[in-house]
Amino acid sequence: MHQMSAAPSRSVNASAPAATRIYAVGDIHGRADLLSEITARIDDDIRRRPVAHTVEIYLGDYIDRGPHSRTVMDLLAVRLVANRAVCLRGNHEAVMEGFLQDPAILQYWQQLGGMQTLASYGVELRNGTETANDLHRRFLDAFPREHELVMQCLRNQFSCGDFLFVHAGIRPDVPLDDQDPNDLIWIRDEFLDCTRNHERFVVHGHTPVPHPDIRSNRINIDTAAWRTGTLTCIAIEGSTILFL
Repeated sequence: MHQMSAAPSRSVNASAPAATRIYAVGDIHGRADLLSEITARIDDDIRRRPVAHTVEIYLGDYIDRGPHSRTVMDLLAVRLVANRAVCLRGNHEAVMEGFLQDPAILQYWQQLGGMQTLASYGVELRNGTETANDLHRRFLDAFPREHELVMQCLRNQFSCGDFLFVHAGIRPDVPLDDQDPNDLIWIRDEFLDCTRNHERFVVHGHTPVPHPDIRSNRINIDTAAWRTGTLTCIAIEGSTILFL
C-alpha cells in the first residue's frame, strides 16, 4: 500500500447520486501491475462497505510509456464486461486510434511512448529498414478483437450526479453539450488556470501532479503512475472524496 500525501478524505461542493459510490482511476500508462492492485482494492472495498450502486470509471491514457499496455487493455476489457466500467478516451488512445487508421502518425506516436505500446503487442523493430507501413500492418494483425471493442466503448465525457469525468478537462464557459472532443482529451492551461465553478465538479487526469490536486472546482488524479509507481483511485460518496 502506498502512502498518500493528500488527506485520506475530502469534502467537496458537489454530490454523487443517493446510494451510489463512484470509483475513478487516474492515468495508467501501461502499468498493468498497478491496475491489478487497484481493481483488487476496489473489489475489496465493495465487499467491506456494500452499497446499492457502484460506478467504476477510468480516466484514459491506458497505453504508452509503461511496459504493459496490452495487459492493461486486457484488464479493462474484463472490467468493461464484468462491472460495466466506464472507460474514457485519453489523448494517447486518440493517437493510437490515429495510427490504426494511418501509418504516417507513427513518428508523432513515438514521441508519446508509442514504441512501448507496440512492443507490448509483440511488434518490435526487427531492423533499421522497417517502415511505418510495416509496423502498421503488424500492429493491425496483433491487435485483438477484444481491444477493438474496448476502443469502440471509449467515451469523451461521463456525468454522474454533480460530477463530470473527463480525461484532460473542459473549455471554461462552453456548455458541456457543446464541448470540442479535442479539448476534453488535450486541454491544459485554459482549464487548469480557471478558478470559476463549472456546470459540474470536474474529475480529470492528463496533467501529472505529485499527489492528487483538489481545487474548488476540480480534482486532478493523474499521479504519473508509469514513473512514480503511484496509481490514484478515488471513491466518491455523497460529497466526500476518499482516497482508496
